[in-house]
Amino acid sequence: MFRRFATLRQIPKGVWVLGCVSMLMDISSEMIHSLLPLFMATTLGASVVIIGLIEGLAEATALMVKVFSGVLSDYIGKRKGLALLGYGMGALSKPLFALASSSGMAFGARMIDRLGKGIRGAPRDALVADVTPAEIRGAAFGLRQSLDTVGAFLGPLLAVAFMLLWHDDFQTVFWIAVIPGVMAVALLFFGLHEPKAPIDNKRTNPIRRDNLKRLSKAYWWVVVLGFIFTLARFSEAFLVLRAQQMAIPLATIPLVMVVMNLVYALTAYPFGKLSDRISHSHLLQVGLVVLILADIALALSQHWSMLLLGIALWGVHMGMTQGLLATMVAQTAPAELRGTAFGMFNLLSGIALLLASLGAGILWEIHGAASTFWAGALICILALMSMRIAPRPPQAQ
Repeated sequence: MFRRFATLRQIPKGVWVLGCVSMLMDISSEMIHSLLPLFMATTLGASVVIIGLIEGLAEATALMVKVFSGVLSDYIGKRKGLALLGYGMGALSKPLFALASSSGMAFGARMIDRLGKGIRGAPRDALVADVTPAEIRGAAFGLRQSLDTVGAFLGPLLAVAFMLLWHDDFQTVFWIAVIPGVMAVALLFFGLHEPKAPIDNKRTNPIRRDNLKRLSKAYWWVVVLGFIFTLARFSEAFLVLRAQQMAIPLATIPLVMVVMNLVYALTAYPFGKLSDRISHSHLLQVGLVVLILADIALALSQHWSMLLLGIALWGVHMGMTQGLLATMVAQTAPAELRGTAFGMFNLLSGIALLLASLGAGILWEIHGAASTFWAGALICILALMSMRIAPRPPQAQ
């Protein structure tokens, strides 16, 4: 126990600040996102295919934009300004959800929000790597992810409370969500001091051919893994829609995201710390097994108990793999190309998320909800088999 707290004390202040900023923005975002599929389906009359397409496009856009912000942060040698721009866009998008009167307006607000997420993501992750010693980098990424996910379960919890208080008034809840978003931007602006010289003063175009050649085979192996993992895990909006089928009060449905994110928050730091000591690839394989079990439970769920089991297992999978993949990117990329490396990783993951969410929506509409989760389990099995068979570069563990 004492060693665990000693590691927490070693984590730099900048990581704590970035984690708290992420937490506040996630409270703001998840108050909206945990209700958005229900808002679009019930108030705006959108179909599951449209919801899947909007979610897939929005999340994929966020991941794809990270490649450009990551490259830019490497080129100028500064990360904080881009992170501020991204968080600022996220805060500014929140009132637009409250004003939305059609699926098109909701889609526009979602895109602005996710563009902001894309702009801030790679510079923020590169900042975590810049300020943290290599030997505790897994713990640092796990801590940031854990704080981020605290916000991701507090957001839906607040959404449920406010929906009950204001009798399912979506717009009022969306207006309240503006407050923590503004607080996140203020904390980042005043609380984080960027390292004076995080990378070399000689600036070259990070996406020049000779620079890209410096990204090793081990790094590209991690990129492929990220693509496969994202393809196997579609948008969490489908977890909310699955809960809607359980014939429960509308206001309490976001509790499924509370459960998922609570488990995610509790497991991200311990698994991040564990990843500093054991094989990364073995831990990823265990994460795939957990996701297979989650998909099976969600496919078979006819009662709250089975649904909650699937949701909890989904959260364990996220806690095991998301910080770990970020750590693997940081460990296999040169320091002066970290922003670019995170951006390229998220570009491929964004494409996978778009394909996965669109495919999940189509399967749901044609063959029913269970088919979506059975398909996810099948992709996980194929991914697990490929990881067992394919040779791994030495640096990728």
